[in-house]
Amino acid sequence: MNSRDRFLAALHRRPHGRPPVWIMRQAGRYLPEYRKLKAQSDFVTMVRTPDLAVEVTLQPLRRFAQLDAAILFSDILVIPEALGIGYRFRDEGGIAMEKSLQTENDLSLLQPVGAIERLDYVYKALRLLRKELGTNKALLGFAGSPWTLACYLVEGGGSEEFPKMKSLVKSNPKFVHQILNVLTQTVAGYLKEQLLAGADAIQIFDSWAGVLVGKEYEEFSLRYIREVIALLPPQAPIILYAKGKSADAAALAKTGVPCLGVDWTMPISNVRALVDRPLCIQGNLNPEFIDGKPDAAIQATQQILKDNAGDLGHIFNLGHGITPDAQIDTLAAVLDTVVHSGV
Repeated sequence: MNSRDRFLAALHRRPHGRPPVWIMRQAGRYLPEYRKLKAQSDFVTMVRTPDLAVEVTLQPLRRFAQLDAAILFSDILVIPEALGIGYRFRDEGGIAMEKSLQTENDLSLLQPVGAIERLDYVYKALRLLRKELGTNKALLGFAGSPWTLACYLVEGGGSEEFPKMKSLVKSNPKFVHQILNVLTQTVAGYLKEQLLAGADAIQIFDSWAGVLVGKEYEEFSLRYIREVIALLPPQAPIILYAKGKSADAAALAKTGVPCLGVDWTMPISNVRALVDRPLCIQGNLNPEFIDGKPDAAIQATQQILKDNAGDLGHIFNLGHGITPDAQIDTLAAVLDTVVHSGV
């Protein structure tokens, strides 16, 4: 059995006759039930409170019976927080870290001892979800890649270009590697605990992969993703998503993961042509289609399914997280299209 088939077998709740379907970042401001809960509690508190995290995780599944998986309600920045550097959402929008790593002296701000244990609230939420879901739905956990997390820690928050991190890669690569080494150990331990807590699969989000080009991507990101994978149980069910790197599918596949999440910049058939082994592909509808009318979204969904040509190693998903402007009727139409595709 190849790695793709092992992965799909691990997700034993996969329906027959059509691709599994789940939506990245399922919870959000597009759901009125989420907005109601959010009005009573801030985001970070909901993430850190298992009962609330479970409730938000289940909201999309209650509304959309077509979904085949629950995606844990959490945030990739729980790892920096567990290491001693908290995060918040700015009133004007975007993420702010409590501190930033600017020099090698700042490494003392990171507290790796006990960090994995300090994330116990995540494991509690997963255990509760596993009981709640039973055998009906798959349960997915996730973490940010070491590189992506390092970008936030160096920049001091979110950014489109991460200029501070780009500069540091050039001026002090040794310091960047020191940060990445700490994050690699913590990410691996965190993901391992998620599997033990009942996650059917875990996703590694290299959301800021596109900040790096050429050999720098190998040196500062892929190298550490491979180290994370090496620290996990053999043949662990892992989905690797690297935004903006579909053209590098061959290098991503060489990490050994059984499944690649891909954005919408390249057709799935093109991605498959770049790799030399059977691989599960997750994706890859542009989230902007969900913000508009159903007709265009349905047409785009049909095109993705056609392009996949009935390959059973496909998980239908968006090419990135669902947006706050998503239209509920449009999302429902997309899900119905996949469910009734018969491919």
